[in-house]
Amino acid sequence: MDWQTTSEDTVPSAPVTEADVRLLRARPPSTGAWRDGDPVGGRRFASSGAFRTESGAELPGIRVAYETWGELNAARDNAVLVLHALTGDSHVRGEAGAGHPTAGWWEDIVGPGAPFDTDRWFVIAPNMLGGCQGSTGAASIAPSGYEWASRFPYLTIRDQVAAQVRLADALGIDTWAAVVGGSMGGMHALEWAVTHPERVARLAVLSSPPVTTADQIALNTVQLETIRMDPRFQCGEYYDLADGEGPHRGLALARRMALLNYRSPIELNQRFQRSWQSDVSPLGHGGRFAVESYLDFHGNKFTRRFDANSYVTLVEAMNSHDVGRDRGGVEEALRTVTATTLVLGIDSDRLFPVDGQHRIARSIPNTLDGSEAVVLTSDFGHDGFLIETAAVGAHLRRLLAA
Repeated sequence: MDWQTTSEDTVPSAPVTEADVRLLRARPPSTGAWRDGDPVGGRRFASSGAFRTESGAELPGIRVAYETWGELNAARDNAVLVLHALTGDSHVRGEAGAGHPTAGWWEDIVGPGAPFDTDRWFVIAPNMLGGCQGSTGAASIAPSGYEWASRFPYLTIRDQVAAQVRLADALGIDTWAAVVGGSMGGMHALEWAVTHPERVARLAVLSSPPVTTADQIALNTVQLETIRMDPRFQCGEYYDLADGEGPHRGLALARRMALLNYRSPIELNQRFQRSWQSDVSPLGHGGRFAVESYLDFHGNKFTRRFDANSYVTLVEAMNSHDVGRDRGGVEEALRTVTATTLVLGIDSDRLFPVDGQHRIARSIPNTLDGSEAVVLTSDFGHDGFLIETAAVGAHLRRLLAA
C-alpha cells in the first residue's frame, strides 16, 4: 500500500504501516472512544461539578482530558492554549502507542525549538467537551452506570469553551499568552477572544469561519444522516454490541464524505489521476480506482479511533457556530476582541473559504496584517493549515513575537 495518511487530524505524509494493515483486518469495535481503564498515555484530567448547557440541559459533572508540554513559569504568563479540529484530540505531540491511536497532529509546531518552543512556552491541548478521547461525551459513563449514549445533551461551541474556561481556572491560568485553533478549534479560539477578551493576549484563527454557513450546515447534515441511517446505530444505543456489529459503516461513510471537504480537487486529481488500485480494471471488471480505495482506507481506520455519537455531537456543535449570535452580529462581536490576532486561510480551502477569514480580519481591531487575512497558497485545501507547517509556523512565530 502506498497511500499517504494525511487528513484533517493525522500526521502529514505518514505512510501506511503494517500495524495499520493488521488493525484494519480486525473487526471494528462498536466505538473507537477512549474508555476508563484504557492506557492513559500522556493524558491528564480535570474534573468539575455540575455543568449547565446553553440549551438548559445539565450534566452532574464534567471531565476534560488534556496534555501539556513545557513548564508553566512562576508568573504563569507563558501558557499557550492549542485547540484541535473536529476529529482531533489532545495528542498534539508524541508517538502513537498505548492510549494514543495516532501520532501527534502538529509535531512540527509544538516542541523544543519549534514555533511553540516548549523550552519557553507551556502548551496545553484539551480534548473538547463531547469528544471521545477522555473528555466527557456520549461514550462516558453516566450516573446510571451506563453510557450517556443518546441521552447526552446537545452542545454548542460556547458550551465547549465554557468547559475550557473551567480547565484554565483549575490550572490557575488567568491570561493565555496565546489561544490558537484551526478549523473547529478556530471557532473555539474566536469564542474565547470574544467571551473573555481580558484572558487572551494573542489569538490565532486558522482556516476557520466567523459563522457556519447554510452551505456548510448542509454538508454536515448529510454526514450525520449517513450515521443515523446505519441500522446498527440504533438511535445511539450501540455500546454493548460486539466487534463488527456497531455503526461502523455509517461512521466510515461520514468520514469519507468529510475528507472530500478537507482536500482540494487539485491535490486529489494530481495525486491519484485515474489510476487503478490494482491490476484489475475498475471498468466493469471489479477493480477499483485508487482514490476510492484511499477513501475507504481512511473511513475504515477512523472507526477504530472515534465514536459515532461523538461525531454527531461535535458536528452539531460546529453547526451552532455564530460568533455574532445575540451580540449584534459578527462584526459587532469581533470588534470587542482585544488580542493581537493572526487570521490565516488557505486559498484552496473549499470547507471554510478565505472570504470567512477576511471577514474576521476586517472586524478585529488589532490584527498582524491590517484588515486582511494571511492567505497561504497550497494544493492541500483545508488540510493545508496542518500540512504547510513551515509557512504556518513562520506566521505563528510572528504572533508570539508581537
